[in-house]
Amino acid sequence: MQPIADLDVLPDAVAPVSSAPDAAGTLDLPRPVAGRGGTNGRAVYIETYGCQMNVADSELVASILSGAGYAIASDEMDADVVLLNTCAIREKAEDRVRGRLTHVRARKERQAAEGGAALQIGVLGCMAERLRSKLLEQERLVDLVVGPDAYRDLPRLLAESEATGQAAVNVQLSREETYADLAPVRLDSNGVSAFVSIMRGCDNMCAFCVVPFTRGRERSRPVASILSEVGQLVDAGYKEVTVLGQNVNSYRVDQGGAAVDFAELLYRISLLSPELRIRYSTSHPKDCSDELLHVHRERPTVCDFIHLPVQHGNTDVLARMRRTYTREHYLDLVERARAIVPGVSLSTDIIAGFCGETDAEHADTLSLMEAVRYDHAFTFAYSERPDTYAARKYADDVPDDVKRARLSEIVALQREHALASHTARVGREEVVLVEGTSKRSEAQLRGRTDTSHMVVFDRPAHVERGDYAVVRVDDCTSATLLGTFVRKTTLAAETAPPVAVGGVA
Repeated sequence: MQPIADLDVLPDAVAPVSSAPDAAGTLDLPRPVAGRGGTNGRAVYIETYGCQMNVADSELVASILSGAGYAIASDEMDADVVLLNTCAIREKAEDRVRGRLTHVRARKERQAAEGGAALQIGVLGCMAERLRSKLLEQERLVDLVVGPDAYRDLPRLLAESEATGQAAVNVQLSREETYADLAPVRLDSNGVSAFVSIMRGCDNMCAFCVVPFTRGRERSRPVASILSEVGQLVDAGYKEVTVLGQNVNSYRVDQGGAAVDFAELLYRISLLSPELRIRYSTSHPKDCSDELLHVHRERPTVCDFIHLPVQHGNTDVLARMRRTYTREHYLDLVERARAIVPGVSLSTDIIAGFCGETDAEHADTLSLMEAVRYDHAFTFAYSERPDTYAARKYADDVPDDVKRARLSEIVALQREHALASHTARVGREEVVLVEGTSKRSEAQLRGRTDTSHMVVFDRPAHVERGDYAVVRVDDCTSATLLGTFVRKTTLAAETAPPVAVGGVA
């Protein structure tokens, strides 16, 4: 993400947003998993679409298939099996997946005509249940359809499909599956940051959202398995984890006769290492407790950045969206968050043009944005998703040109707020975790602040990926390196004078 532009606006999107922030700023673009050898003579290529949850799921799939002897290919052309882990939250993502399936299917047919090895094509994840019939029977694009709770069945389904030449399907949702005992294969990792899934599914049933129908009911993963996975990441040298769930705030398990909620879980994770930064995604305002905010305040490794999706600024629209809070409740939560956690950075999701939205209701979204002044925002124009409450109960009656115009106003206002946020940081000294080299130059490093702002600075010989660096923000696109952390609590000052540099990641 870039200064000003890191609000992650996608103005051409026409479907409602997932409440999970985009892992890479490219929700609709594929992210292939890197290669690793296998033992059964077959290789699988995994391509991921969607949010951080889907990235984490692909790591589970890689773990399952690696355990079954499959090699994990980093190039589609080296694979005997191509799996697309899909997202159903946006029409744009679905369209892109269907285009890719058509392309891969054409390759399969060419190989067959030339007498080459048979290629298996599979769709995993959120599109599986929703489009099963079309993908298998009508369009005949795939050989395998597997839902997000059936990944353990993949080796059997692949073997069955290969042996019979028939399509194999398992889209059954589960009330128990959390994959708690699996160690994800982090093949596409930078070695610094990792995702850790703490729960699956969602019970919120927001009117615009298809997730409860594609991922099932909410269930939380055992505390011990989460702490074990994070501990293994610490031992492997990772410096940041993002714990994931459709609504992490509602995490809850019973342990020894006492309930462990999300605030308690986050506190326990923070005790594992003084070097480990902790982030999470995503939150629902109705479940964001004062106890959680106090964990932010009291534990220095819990980043002071909260993704708090509002979706809209008008109480009546929020009621139609089935968000279960009012505008006043949300603004009160923001006020408490800033009182308990001074300097906390907030991001959000906003949908423009939801069913029945009037000009006055849209104006309430703009006024709420003015009141909160988000550092980052994910903004989208609404479009109907099949099977949702809104699709069944409401008319999608806001004209497309009105949606686009309202979205443009939201985008323009957020750009103003993001610029003001960056300008206010000028002169501050901030700690960044070095994630790697800048995308523009190997001679520069990039790192993210506690509040999720990206900075870039010249690359000293002794500073490496995974180090903590202290920088002074000089302007919206430049920083001065002041020193590095050996641990987050220990500053090692530079002997050489700092050098001011410019640029963005």
